[in-house]
Amino acid sequence: MNLAAIALQGLEQAQVQLEAAATQLASAGAASSQQGELDTVDLSAQMVALMSAKNFYFVNLATLKTADQVQKTLIDLTA
Repeated sequence: MNLAAIALQGLEQAQVQLEAAATQLASAGAASSQQGELDTVDLSAQMVALMSAKNFYFVNLATLKTADQVQKTLIDLTA
């Protein structure tokens, strides 16, 4: 099991979630002003998604740092 690979995959997933939530937030109001239709973006849900993606990113970053520390400790023990 490679912890660094798992953490990097999690970082990539967090980035996808972050971009999706940011895109939804950025498009809020754009559809209503251009097409005359009601805006269907739920801002509170998108903010929760944005904060969730941010937390997911930081958790995976901490996992990556821990994997690096474990690898350094193993190198020190074998040297």
